[in-house]
Amino acid sequence: MTDGSGEQIHALIARLYPIGRSITGEGVRKTFDILRELIPLETCEVPTGTQAYDWTVPKEWNIREAWIRGPDGQKVVDFSEHNLHVMGYSVPVHTRMPLAELKNRIHTLPEHPHWIPYRTSYYRKDWGFCVPHARFESWPDGEYEVFIDATLEDGSLTYAELLLPGQTERDVLFFAHSCHPSLCNDNLSGLSVLTFLARWLSDRPRRLNYRFVFAPATIGSITWLSRNEEILPRIKYGLVASLLGDAGHFTYKRTRAGEASVDRAMIQVLEDRSTAFDVVDFLPWGYDERQFCSPGIDLPVGRLTRTPNGKFSEYHTSADDLEFVRPESLAESLDVLKRFVEVIESDRVYVNSAPKGEPQLGKRGLYGSVGGYQNIETDRLALLWVLNLSDGRYSLRDIVTRSGLSHDAIDRAAEVLHQQGLLRET
Repeated sequence: MTDGSGEQIHALIARLYPIGRSITGEGVRKTFDILRELIPLETCEVPTGTQAYDWTVPKEWNIREAWIRGPDGQKVVDFSEHNLHVMGYSVPVHTRMPLAELKNRIHTLPEHPHWIPYRTSYYRKDWGFCVPHARFESWPDGEYEVFIDATLEDGSLTYAELLLPGQTERDVLFFAHSCHPSLCNDNLSGLSVLTFLARWLSDRPRRLNYRFVFAPATIGSITWLSRNEEILPRIKYGLVASLLGDAGHFTYKRTRAGEASVDRAMIQVLEDRSTAFDVVDFLPWGYDERQFCSPGIDLPVGRLTRTPNGKFSEYHTSADDLEFVRPESLAESLDVLKRFVEVIESDRVYVNSAPKGEPQLGKRGLYGSVGGYQNIETDRLALLWVLNLSDGRYSLRDIVTRSGLSHDAIDRAAEVLHQQGLLRET
């Protein structure tokens, strides 16, 4: 297996699609077992009741069987047909009730009568079923038998992590949520594309350290953060990856700061492609970027999607299926992330070794011996910009933005100054 055509990524999504997942449970573990065939993930089990900032790891939920039988004894809904048929974290139940009472437990989408909605009740004990509206409307009055064989008991929350070490003390965080059942774009696309990105990175020389974290949404990222505070200062770039398989163009969501190095790097990558894309400002709503960008954490973590969450009708429905995600879109998403890695690998933060006044460049063969130029040559201006902004706060990509010069010009200047001993890398 190579690292990774769109067809290969799509094939991985197809393997993961039938697995019932939630924020805890065997489905998550089975998912990580499959990903571990491709990359050496390490899993962590965090026990029920563990405090994670203001949250508590919930009881573990597993479901084996669920159905509803109509008045004639025939099943009108069967969990074995689709994972979305049961509301996530439904408590066990076996009872009979009239349709008039049962309908309060049924979730449908009248605007899309043939789709199954995705619904959950993680932190409130409840139960319910999700059904295509057209099917529900055909149910006759009468008594229905309802059965959910599930457990909600002490266990653990499972997340997975892979560290690919580099040569510096600067880390890059890639995050994807792992909890959604039978939803291909949200977020099997993120898990699968990042898995192939990790495979590609594992065979390349790396200056930076790369951390891949796969965890359930919200409670997973919060739990990971609460258990890894000591490494958070090392994270200099971060991306939440989701919704990478649909046909829409890319959307990048900025970090809380709005002008972090990761923002500039990703926007550069998207600009260089010369195709349509959107950049949106940070909003404390969406995926786990809002946890990484919470005020007490405030990491430089942006988010890359194609069509954003809630902006396509298939979102959180059974229509987010294997036909909705496209191999060509998955391959393109992987290529964008690879290019992002190449850009940040080439970035540097330097400190000027001779910061008091401008160093004499002429005696080092870096500047003309005659002054008074009317038009400063680009390469010479690049030398001065790099020297002036290399105070340990600005990266080379920052200097590109500030100076308006090309990436190549700034990179050449930094390399020459470093060779001459006028810069040292932090």
